[in-house]
Amino acid sequence: MCPYISKGHPLKLRFVVRLHHCVLILRKAPRVPALHSDRMLPNLTFDPHAECELAAAGDVLQQRQQRLTSVLHIDSGRVVLGVREDGQMRHQLGVVEGPFWLDTASALLNLPSAVDMVAETAVQLRRKPLEAFLREVQALPTSTQILLRDMATGYRQQTELAVSRLAQDAEARCAQWLVAHLERTEDGVARVTLHQRKRLIAAQLGIAPETFSRVLRNLRENGLVSGSGNVLQVLRPEALQQVAGV
Repeated sequence: MCPYISKGHPLKLRFVVRLHHCVLILRKAPRVPALHSDRMLPNLTFDPHAECELAAAGDVLQQRQQRLTSVLHIDSGRVVLGVREDGQMRHQLGVVEGPFWLDTASALLNLPSAVDMVAETAVQLRRKPLEAFLREVQALPTSTQILLRDMATGYRQQTELAVSRLAQDAEARCAQWLVAHLERTEDGVARVTLHQRKRLIAAQLGIAPETFSRVLRNLRENGLVSGSGNVLQVLRPEALQQVAGV
């Protein structure tokens, strides 16, 4: 909660910011009760007869980089947000619990989902078509629309940065492993011998085998290493150390 009080101004503004859900609450004097979010956003509600869906624990509710066609409202249950690799949630960025609007930042900005969303428990949810959701947002006061979109933009930038850092961390961990296992031949050639299967090395690094293979491919494309078998020649040891941060 980020309180902001203008000196001498009769209004107090309190921002309640939840992941993927931003609501502005206006409050006059202390004698006036704070407005509930359902009253603040009267159009963003469901028909009480709207069809409910049930998702089991482990069900994927939204995939990263998938274009949205509807906005999900979690009535009950918990949902994990993060990055899936090889069918598993490898990097968890957060957990939300219903009642909760899911991924409204992407919906407001008309962008694909930035993270994977998986039911941690049994989840009861309802869907609102994206077009209907945006129409109801457009019915809100202009100042509220601007606030919601600004908050959505800030959240989206933070999420994309967190996801990109996960990829950077994986690359750095792989580079550190390669540096630690680097050997030099009698003629001074730097190389790394993979004595284990790639999936076992990836498990040691806490990443998926596909991620390990992708990082090696990127290092080859950037001219840091060469070779595709069990022996990798390190063409630029100093550059590899920079990637590893050592």
